[in-house]
Amino acid sequence: MSVPERHKGIILAADDNEANRELLSDLLSAEGYRVVCAADGQQALARVDSDSIDLALLDVVMPRPTGFEVCQAMKSKPETRLIPVVLLTSLNSDSDRITGIMCGADDFLSKPVNKHELLARVHSLVRLKHFTDDLESAETVLFSLALSIEAKDPCTEGHCERLSKNSVALADELGLPDELKVALRRAGIVHDVGKVAVPDHILLKPGPLDSEEWKIMRQHPLIGERICSPLKSFRHVLPIIRQHHEKLDGSGYPDGLKGEEIALTAQIMQTVDIYDALSTARPYRKALSPKEAFAIIYSEVKKGWWNEELVNLLEKVVLGASTLTEDNLERMSRA
Repeated sequence: MSVPERHKGIILAADDNEANRELLSDLLSAEGYRVVCAADGQQALARVDSDSIDLALLDVVMPRPTGFEVCQAMKSKPETRLIPVVLLTSLNSDSDRITGIMCGADDFLSKPVNKHELLARVHSLVRLKHFTDDLESAETVLFSLALSIEAKDPCTEGHCERLSKNSVALADELGLPDELKVALRRAGIVHDVGKVAVPDHILLKPGPLDSEEWKIMRQHPLIGERICSPLKSFRHVLPIIRQHHEKLDGSGYPDGLKGEEIALTAQIMQTVDIYDALSTARPYRKALSPKEAFAIIYSEVKKGWWNEELVNLLEKVVLGASTLTEDNLERMSRA
């Protein structure tokens, strides 16, 4: 049986000069890289879309489109924005370098290319790309685990996706920074991943839990935080996982936090979570209408459990009215 060919990574060498492409291909192939070539910008973009590229070496002045434009196109797409890009150029002005930086280039090499500098840059950036791929793989495993837990209960189908969508919608209305929107999107999927440690006879019990069962259930935010804590990219996700069952009056779990001790992102998640639970059918009741669900939530707001401003905002989002008054925005910015 033949053994699959192994290589250090796949490098795209894009240059309209055939001699330059052959030079790059020979140098990199000799070091164990697989090299794919492109003679212009269109071919380069096609290669990026069709091959699992680990690094792109782009000639700045190649035609249809230029290296600057190819770089910008790659960095603007979620599927390719993490591929490192090195611009190869004989242009040495500050304005050209600034243009490259603005396009998202990760590094520059001046022509004629120095062999040792080229190999050092390629090795460093490919290693970084592999670290990034490992991180994405870890996130994918976590998401798959979380969705497998959701799939155990047919009543929760689509729950994670809805929480991601609605929590990000609230974050948009509040003008929260992109990194917190990303955290909310991720947390919508993995917020209950700690339930992997909850036995099915508790997790899927159709009736109320007894005291011992609740003691086990209340551990899932802590377990979820512990599962996700090795991922540094989840630093803004961890408070959401741990705190999404807290209540403003301190009666929630696992830490009994009160008021502003609960992260705003966790308050957003708990708001959309309780609405989704009420508006989804359960074995013991039908799904409530938005009006019925919000009536219950507002009664719990009066008990001091939830953030009334967030409930108001979610109601507007759900009902299609997405305009916040300046007073609401100002109050929320102080929360």
